[in-house]
Amino acid sequence: MRDLFRRGLVIPAHPLALTEDRKLDERRQRALTRYYVEAGAGGLAVGVHTTQFAIHGTGLLAPVLELAAGTARDSGREVVLVAGATGSTEQAVAEAELARSLGYHMVLLSPYRELDEDGLIERARAVGEVLPVIGFYLQPAVGGRPLSREFWTRLAAIESVVGVKVAPFDRYRTLDVLHGVVRAGRAGEVALYTGNDDHILADLITSHRVIVDGRQVEVEFVGGLLGQWAVWVRRAVELLEEATMARAGDDAAVRRLLGLDGHLTDANAAIFDSANGFRGCIPGIHEVLRRQGLLAGRWCLDPEEELSPGQLAEIDRIWAAYPWLRDDDFVAEGLDRWLA
Repeated sequence: MRDLFRRGLVIPAHPLALTEDRKLDERRQRALTRYYVEAGAGGLAVGVHTTQFAIHGTGLLAPVLELAAGTARDSGREVVLVAGATGSTEQAVAEAELARSLGYHMVLLSPYRELDEDGLIERARAVGEVLPVIGFYLQPAVGGRPLSREFWTRLAAIESVVGVKVAPFDRYRTLDVLHGVVRAGRAGEVALYTGNDDHILADLITSHRVIVDGRQVEVEFVGGLLGQWAVWVRRAVELLEEATMARAGDDAAVRRLLGLDGHLTDANAAIFDSANGFRGCIPGIHEVLRRQGLLAGRWCLDPEEELSPGQLAEIDRIWAAYPWLRDDDFVAEGLDRWLA
């Protein structure tokens, strides 16, 4: 699974399907997983921000992880299973042990504000004794924090770290991760996945030439682990395939994807509610899935978590403007089967 992960995959951040009374909707939760797998996603990230971090304190974590893992296995396809882990070192290790018991292959380790950088490094080492670790640079607007270039050097040097999800939504901080991985001497072993929803296609087609101590090392984003890729997944798979061709020297693919980059970023701004500090990002994802029939509503665990004023109109706008980003026909064809 490490080799598959390193080659580059579409990994949707898996949402949480709820009923109107905010209970787990197992039927639609399975349908989402089936959709992602049939659309060609190579992995699933469950228990992460898009799944709603609140499940880590409600007793929902175990059944949600188990449901996704079992449904993915039933598909007969090889799928990299990534479990989100949060909280203190003790909590994160316990969640990694749960994930391992359910057949997960890796842990996406969310930042924890109560620990300094030394503490975060030790936490990663402890979790890495249970499962391989994917580091996570999460933007501050949704719970992340700034981390130094030295931190990323130290994290990438840990043998159990197999990848980094780079999602600070900040080019300077993105470069900190790239330089850190190169400085650690593990550019060929630590897979870089974009989580920069505002820069997805540009990340995926760019070969970065990082110069450290007089050495030039080329690094690239091999795939995406994204909340944006919780929707329109069939198109995401096609876009990653085209980005791989672009990095290999296909100039026509480069030009086409650069033309689409602004469209995808504009669509993401509406879905993720960038105008309001991303407060409506999870309801925005739910709204897209609701329109396609995969979810019954936008319900979140927190009743106060809803679309921001004006966000629905923005989703209407991008829905009409960019039909080539959507996979409505693919979803319509498979929906009854996935819901069965």
